[in-house]
Amino acid sequence: MRFTISKKSILDELQLLQGIVEKRNTMPILANILMNVTEHEVELTGTDLEVGLKTHVAARIEKPGATTINGKKIFEIVKSLPDGQDVTFEEKNDQMEIVAGESDFKVLCLGKEDYPQVPEPKFEKNIQLPLADFKDMIDRVYYAITQEQRYYLNGALMSLKDRILELVSTDGHRLSYTALKVEGLKVEKDISVIVAKKTLSEIRKLEDEIIEFDLDDNNLFFKVGNRTLISRVIDSKFPNYQAVIPKENPNLLLISREELSNATRRVSLLSSERSKGIKFYIEKNKMRLFSSSPEIGEAKDRLDIEYKGDNLEIGFNSQYLLDFLLTVNSERVAFEIRDENSAVLLKPETEENIKNIYVLMPMKI
Repeated sequence: MRFTISKKSILDELQLLQGIVEKRNTMPILANILMNVTEHEVELTGTDLEVGLKTHVAARIEKPGATTINGKKIFEIVKSLPDGQDVTFEEKNDQMEIVAGESDFKVLCLGKEDYPQVPEPKFEKNIQLPLADFKDMIDRVYYAITQEQRYYLNGALMSLKDRILELVSTDGHRLSYTALKVEGLKVEKDISVIVAKKTLSEIRKLEDEIIEFDLDDNNLFFKVGNRTLISRVIDSKFPNYQAVIPKENPNLLLISREELSNATRRVSLLSSERSKGIKFYIEKNKMRLFSSSPEIGEAKDRLDIEYKGDNLEIGFNSQYLLDFLLTVNSERVAFEIRDENSAVLLKPETEENIKNIYVLMPMKI
């Protein structure tokens, strides 16, 4: 195997693969990248058995071949080289020689025979989604994904229907629902799958106008340009989120998103480190915010609001509240409240391109 490529061309791909390769060393081969050089291009593959990335990049090919090389080390080597240089890779005697100018490195390789098989997608369903909007939806659900033994909570539920894309997440304390109209989206039957948190994180790093989607019985496939993400299906049932969304909420509060964000940040400075709790006292035209910690002190603030309903005292985790406020764009947000003990419905006052509903459980303070 021997090929020459510009530093920038291969560095961009190696950078993306850093988020994929196994870092825990459970299997040494998973710390490696599979480098498959054909007569026309270089194919790089990384996987941790749950999520994989396959990318193709053009190069001057002198000799095809295939081997695996440590993903972190090859990235660090290429990154350290001066910008604008071409880099030559040559594999011989189970070593990869990397040469650029006067710099010369030799890195041990492991045979391709032990590298896990990464599934090949067909992309026959012709499902194409706007990538920028999809990434925006991911941002609005990502913070409510947890990492725990209940596998169905380790990702977001993605639903595809005719002209509708939905993404939903929950960690048991809050729920974020997003929906987007996608003209031209047609599916033979509705698709509903759980997409792993790591996969969503990697999608956020990709840039293009369109992301293609496909799936088989065991895997989900996302293609952006010359890069394909492969994600194992989370084989579990997502909670019935529609049942969690509160329907009858007589108390309606409208407030400036920016003012509430700033006040919540200020008051939470003296909240309990563990609970991050702040209390809201809601009255006709004003809302008072309060937090206290026995070890530090207390904080108060006051905001003007538009409110219809009974006087209320209700507590929230300040970080959970900020997660929502910092991802929506509307100037004002609406709180629909049943009482101090029931889940609260939050949403932007004005309809945005992406529909977003946030359900937040109150807390005792």
